[in-house]
Amino acid sequence: MTLRPAPGPQLPQALAALGRALGALRLPYALPGAAQAADRGQLLADQLADYVLPRLASMDAPLLGVIGGSTGAGKSTLVSSLVGRPVTAASAIRPTTRRPALLHAPSDAPWFETDRILGSLARLRVAEDAPPSPAGQHTPRELELRACSALPAGLALLDAPDIDSVVAENRELAAGLLASADMWVFVTTAARYADAVPWEHLRAAAQRQVTAAVVLDRVPPGAQGEVEADLRRRLDAAGLTEAPIFTIPETALDPQGLLPAEATAPVRHWLGALAQDAAARRAVAQRTLAGAIGSALGQAEILAVEIAAQEAEHAELVQGAASAHAQALERLAQATADGSLLRGEVLARWQEFVGTGDLMRSLESHIGRLRDRLGAALRGRPAPAARVEEAIESSLVGLIVAEAQRAAMDTERSWRRSASAAPQLRAALEALPSHQALERQAISLVRLWQGEVLALVRAEGADKRLTARLVSLGVNGAGVLLMILVFAHTGGLTGGEVGIAGGTALLAQRLLEAVFGDQAMRTMTRRARADLTERVQALFAQQEGGFIQCLDAPVPASQTLRAHVEQCRSAAQDLSLDPTSTTRQEPR
Repeated sequence: MTLRPAPGPQLPQALAALGRALGALRLPYALPGAAQAADRGQLLADQLADYVLPRLASMDAPLLGVIGGSTGAGKSTLVSSLVGRPVTAASAIRPTTRRPALLHAPSDAPWFETDRILGSLARLRVAEDAPPSPAGQHTPRELELRACSALPAGLALLDAPDIDSVVAENRELAAGLLASADMWVFVTTAARYADAVPWEHLRAAAQRQVTAAVVLDRVPPGAQGEVEADLRRRLDAAGLTEAPIFTIPETALDPQGLLPAEATAPVRHWLGALAQDAAARRAVAQRTLAGAIGSALGQAEILAVEIAAQEAEHAELVQGAASAHAQALERLAQATADGSLLRGEVLARWQEFVGTGDLMRSLESHIGRLRDRLGAALRGRPAPAARVEEAIESSLVGLIVAEAQRAAMDTERSWRRSASAAPQLRAALEALPSHQALERQAISLVRLWQGEVLALVRAEGADKRLTARLVSLGVNGAGVLLMILVFAHTGGLTGGEVGIAGGTALLAQRLLEAVFGDQAMRTMTRRARADLTERVQALFAQQEGGFIQCLDAPVPASQTLRAHVEQCRSAAQDLSLDPTSTTRQEPR
């Protein structure tokens, strides 16, 4: 019996691609269930690499039966008893089994020498007659290989760590080994068969259609019927109606620490019957493989939902940073457009600059004479204009720094509320520039902008007809007027703006109109304001980007994982038994 060729994409390639995607799984946000989902993803990736793909490539390889169970159930004693000599250590020290041991017939050795199966574990070959490895030896990522003449060809047994071990790494390894098995032999005791942990694994076996058997160990005299009946009901409810139960009564061990041969004979006979019938072996492997693939694809679809939740969280965190900085930019744009900056130090320096008392009284009727008077007053006196520029710089720098820091704090609050990105938030906050560094950035920004404003004035005043007027006012003086106008002028003063900015902006507007004309004044104002906005946007975008670059997107994308699953489903549609084939594949 072999796999029929699947239509469309080849199944091994599709499953390998799915395995690579699962192997790269990254769920960066601490959402409920994320840690468990990451563990499931790694287990699925290991199952595909350690079992599904190797079994798909070698349907006639020996069956791998994993002997699993709870702590102290007697797994190692059972394994040694089945082969008639101590090969795995049994001990009162818990946990006992830390390094899994794989026993195989000598003729089957080539199947297990390479990383064809369980490739994530290092190999350690021991001689057939070597004593058991010491109990408690902590080498969990090694696989001990031992040839065993007592085992029939076509069957290998693997003594796994405890599924409920106090050592997390042992529990994870046990789950991975069970996921890599063609069949399970679960060992439990009359006192512990109802424990919750084993039933989680047994229900998983039913979901994967794994051939399973349960060894009920240490059954007290007279309790066999009652315990077996209750266990049978539980197995039926878990979907394991066909799983046989082998009962081993309480009995003394022989001097080698082995169970009496008659106690393990039913288990040995059941395993031997599977090993001797090539068709039965392939049927077991086929059934388990099909179940493993179906289960893996179902689990991968669930993981895609987890990834989608991670993607939504990532988008929410990005939006939190973007919104905080957009609001800060909006506040700054409003503060630099409604006359708010034309107060305090800027207003004081401006009044020194223009002498508003006399000038404002004569503004409406003597604009031409006003320009002449201002030009004459300022000729050879650059300091007043420079002081206004400094006051504008100081106020604007303070505003930019305050809004940038507020945006950072709003982002921090947003991310802390989500409680899903603590490491990312720490990294982002550590990367933020200090107050002094941010202030230096803002100073550089404002000075470059002021230089651009003066460049605009020079470019507009290059016309010979305007040169005389500009000289009377001075480039710096005209630049100051333009800066003042930017902060309360967006293409024409409104009544509200006049109320806020008072006569300050109106005076600047009239003077610039007198020098350059109304249209040129408006154009320069728009250009100067747009340049300031672009520079501030770039600074805020840099800070926002510093936050966002600390947010890793989940990997793979949910749609990518779903596409892999669909490709595998399509390729596996014709996964079925072909009873006409009896070809035996040789180990490579």
